[in-house]
Amino acid sequence: MARYRAIAADLAAKIRDGHYAPGEALPAQRELSAAYGVTLMTLRQALRELDSEGLIVQRPGKGTFVAPPHLAYQLGSLRSLADDLREQGHEVRTTVIDHAERRLPPRIAARLRARESETGLRLERVRAFAGRRAIHQVSWVREPPADRLRDVDFTTTSLYAALADLGVAVARASETIRPAVLDAGGARQLDEDEGAPVLVSHRITYGPDGTALVADRATILGSMMQVTADRAATGLSLHWGATPAP
Repeated sequence: MARYRAIAADLAAKIRDGHYAPGEALPAQRELSAAYGVTLMTLRQALRELDSEGLIVQRPGKGTFVAPPHLAYQLGSLRSLADDLREQGHEVRTTVIDHAERRLPPRIAARLRARESETGLRLERVRAFAGRRAIHQVSWVREPPADRLRDVDFTTTSLYAALADLGVAVARASETIRPAVLDAGGARQLDEDEGAPVLVSHRITYGPDGTALVADRATILGSMMQVTADRAATGLSLHWGATPAP
């Protein structure tokens, strides 16, 4: 067996056995090459093998990290993103960046079919799981029920759960997910390089009477999430089409 393949197999075994945990940095390349008694070129061949298998993530200028588990973004559920992740057995930590009533921006008013003079709750959060910040989410809730959400602790309570506690029913949501690259603002929030691949979700949640209640925009690191759906003769319907120009 080629030396670099043997090194890749040994590191892969250590990752799968938990010697190196998801999100953990591997030792520096010079340290690893010395430990295995090979040149940097041979070690880098081994790392390329691990990268192609999805076991590691190499971040220029930061190092080599064990890849986080690829958690599933469930298209068929009407739940908060955090609740989806917890359902899969993962601990999610939420940091609230902004929680305030503000005038609806024109683009949000249009999405909610509201007047631009209306106010709503702006809720900005960062979700962390598997040891790192992975999701930046901005939600706008129109009034009512935005005025009844002022005192909710959104570090521990999901937006959908808070609405349910108020007796506000949600009936359905429409969602568009498209690939994009991380902009400067998102890079600061997620501690990732600008230009990194991301998934951007735009979701509108509706009440039983068809009123648009919530407009969401979630930016999700592409290295942390994959989109899944269960297909059946009835139920979830997936619509495929060209990505619109930004």
